[in-house]
Amino acid sequence: MSEVQLSAESGRPTGSRPSGRLREEGRIPAVVYGHGISPLSVSISRRDLRAALHTDAGSNAVINLAVGSDEHLTIVKDLQRHPVRNEVIHVDFLVVNRNEIVTVDAPIVLTGDSKAVHDASGTIDQQLFTLSVNSTPGNIPNEITVDVSGLGIGDSIRVGDLQLPTGVTTDVDPEEAVAIAQVTRATLEAEELEAEAEAATEEGGATAEGEAGESAEADGGEAEEASE
Repeated sequence: MSEVQLSAESGRPTGSRPSGRLREEGRIPAVVYGHGISPLSVSISRRDLRAALHTDAGSNAVINLAVGSDEHLTIVKDLQRHPVRNEVIHVDFLVVNRNEIVTVDAPIVLTGDSKAVHDASGTIDQQLFTLSVNSTPGNIPNEITVDVSGLGIGDSIRVGDLQLPTGVTTDVDPEEAVAIAQVTRATLEAEELEAEAEAATEEGGATAEGEAGESAEADGGEAEEASE
């Protein structure tokens, strides 16, 4: 994984009001911590952060964070967002070592199209959207792709079925479902209605045959009485 360059300004004042003024100026309050350094209160450009996190690595990008004359190898440990506007309002940068294992959440992306599921009017329901993985910073996967083209109705893919890159592990239960192929509720309801309609048709046919038989018997009795 390539590393991203990002600059931060140190010595920002803390507190809600100063932080609010920073955001109005297009900067985001942040803190840098880990690997024995004292936590640093910094600020970063909103535009620069957006560019850093919109590479192929996404939010798991390895960032060379320049703070004054110092440079720290970091990953984003936490992004706090505004509850309404969803914009980033605070960032936690964790200082890491290239040779040490870190734990991050990697996105899970489903690929492929199952003909069997499509022909059965079914759907593939994704149960797990991120996977907590352990890896060195430079080996963090951008995403974990899962091919679902071979699934049939009732089949599933579980964590234990995932092919993780070399050197990447997970502590998640291997039996936890990632994706399940199943018939949709709409399809089940349609099948139930069709079955009810068929049953009603069969019942109606049987009733008509019974009434026809009774009518024939009555006509036969009337004919016998007339001949006598």
